[in-house]
Amino acid sequence: MKPGPIIAMVLLVFLGMWLVLQPALARSATDLTISVGAIEIMLDRSHTPDGDLEYRVVAPARLRSDAFYDPIELDHFISQQVAEWNARHALERHLLGFFNITTWGTFGWVMIGLVGQAAFFGRMFIQWIISERSQVSTVPEIFWWFSFIGGVCLFTYFVWRVDIVGVMGQSTGIVIYARNLRLLNKEKTRAKVAPQPTPS
Repeated sequence: MKPGPIIAMVLLVFLGMWLVLQPALARSATDLTISVGAIEIMLDRSHTPDGDLEYRVVAPARLRSDAFYDPIELDHFISQQVAEWNARHALERHLLGFFNITTWGTFGWVMIGLVGQAAFFGRMFIQWIISERSQVSTVPEIFWWFSFIGGVCLFTYFVWRVDIVGVMGQSTGIVIYARNLRLLNKEKTRAKVAPQPTPS
């Protein structure tokens, strides 16, 4: 076995872990997280020179501020966020909660994950149909293309979700799918350059 695919696999695993670690560390560095519907508001806490508590919003980005709130101002701010969330249509609140997203602007990431999952289902469905037709277990080339596309989409989605289990699961698979596509391509090239038997 060539070392290239193993090296690529290890590098992709470490890349995925590094990409997931950055937001995970940023999230764990905050002092307080308050959930408002599907929105998580992350706060840093500090003390004023008088020893009173004050809070600063660090996430989500649209609410981030350098201003500090005292406990009463923070209570007013959170009440305002709750009122804004409750002002949304009930169906919208349920759908955002169902997809575990905070705004429709992030639905594109969910679509990437859904495309990846559809590709993974599609690869097995196609392989099953082709095997049933030939009555022999067969792995067609399109199986590896669907696997590769699905793996890349799900890897991207899991990085966005900060899901280390999903990232590690997909990072190794992507290299295997790409390697199989490379081997199939080499096989086609060899078949083209191989001397054709002359008819007798």
